[in-house]
Amino acid sequence: MIAKTYLVGMDLGTTNIKAIITDSEGNLIASASRPNSLIVQGHGMAEQDANEWWANAVSIFKEITEKAGQEVVGNIKCISVSSQTVSMLPVDRDGRPLRNALIWMDERSAGELYDILDKVGRDRFIQIVGGQPAVAFLSNKLLWFKRNEPELFEKTDKVLQASSYINMKLTGEKTMDIDQASRCQCLDISTFKWSDEIAAAMEMDLNEILPEPRKITDVIGHVTKEAAEETGLAEGIAVVAGASDAMASMYATGLSKLDEATESSGTTSLVFCGTDKASANDVPVVTKPCAIEGMPYVFDAPINASGASIKWFLDTLGHEEITIAGEKGINVYDYINELALETVPGSHNLFYFPYLGGERAPLWNSYSRGMFIGLTQATTRADMVRSVFEGTAFAVRHVIETIKESGAAPKALRITGGGAKSRTWCRIKASMLNMPVLILDEGSGDVPVGDILIAGSGVGVFDNLTEAMDKFIKVKEVIEPDPEWTKVYDKMYPYYVDMYRHLDSDLAKMEKELSL
Repeated sequence: MIAKTYLVGMDLGTTNIKAIITDSEGNLIASASRPNSLIVQGHGMAEQDANEWWANAVSIFKEITEKAGQEVVGNIKCISVSSQTVSMLPVDRDGRPLRNALIWMDERSAGELYDILDKVGRDRFIQIVGGQPAVAFLSNKLLWFKRNEPELFEKTDKVLQASSYINMKLTGEKTMDIDQASRCQCLDISTFKWSDEIAAAMEMDLNEILPEPRKITDVIGHVTKEAAEETGLAEGIAVVAGASDAMASMYATGLSKLDEATESSGTTSLVFCGTDKASANDVPVVTKPCAIEGMPYVFDAPINASGASIKWFLDTLGHEEITIAGEKGINVYDYINELALETVPGSHNLFYFPYLGGERAPLWNSYSRGMFIGLTQATTRADMVRSVFEGTAFAVRHVIETIKESGAAPKALRITGGGAKSRTWCRIKASMLNMPVLILDEGSGDVPVGDILIAGSGVGVFDNLTEAMDKFIKVKEVIEPDPEWTKVYDKMYPYYVDMYRHLDSDLAKMEKELSL
């Protein structure tokens, strides 16, 4: 009897770490997760402790290996780890963290970003990195580190990403995958090497401080004896370079057709859409190379505060909704889904702009702000709740319209993540985009599933990635647009775009002069 083959996928997200073991058919064997702590020491600061990342990873590996049993553990062929991106974690020659990681949410290096752009030139910078400059990325964080903590900078051997740190603890190798490297805004996407021009503007050698990028399916090493003893994994398991949570999420949605887009809808949203040709480098959402057969490129657009907007509303304004839901004995999210349907589409011309933490795609600025526009004395709580759902859907449409202008032609949207559980939200998105929304089943769409697909591809468990996706990822329900809702949203959408555009320069000036 031939032993089964097993794979491990782990995702180190902003709020938690999760890992799964599956067999090669996609059957779940074991899973576990742990929460991550966010360290906020001041306005615009967001850090995490890499030692906690590893402690959580160890605890998770122990739990899933104990649940799976030794026969399974002995037949695990590969591990792939994805993570939030971009992070700046400096480590010394022995791999010890020199400080907490600055994660993507950290905005303290905005001044350094402007300095780099002044030296390189904004247009040239965009041409080099293939994307719009934003404070979320790495070049400005590295320059901030060099300027503000020079003693630690001098002790730095390499700067790692979150997944790179877990991979280093497993294998002893300091690496970075090409997917996260391409998101750092330090890489020249025409050569896939660290940019000498950007390095010169930063006055540092990027080839010295950053690992050489590796393909996401490259085997970068194997679980060491020390790591095996600590985690419960078997010594010698292959570890691939892995990818960002964004790329792993795309794999987990089963995106394999050029006429589909996907949204991984959680605290933030990640929107993807395949295309057969590369976009220009200077558009708001650019293409990245893709390994899926028949889909040579993919648009990749992160949105900052989708689910976070709903949580913000409940935390700050939703006391009444929480109370009523408690009295009814139902989940508050179920209640606001009902409440949103008590008012009209368009929420009586109330607009919500979900820019609570600035915005990435397609605005790419840190100074945009969340706003309600259109409040009147007649505005109800149902209007406000529905407006939050609709505002986040307007943000998805803004991305999709931008992608269409750059060459893609999506005709359906796959949705996974926590947002897929809200039928009201999915109906609004289907109507907002005027395209069917495909809801994936509970076993699909989870980021570690994408990691499993990457791991299996790296060691030859899957001969055909598209066939493996079809096996792993299933559609549970299709939600069609409501024609009447679509008419309303089509009328409102130009106002959503224009109103923000008119306010953009004032928000930028306010950020600079009032230091908000």
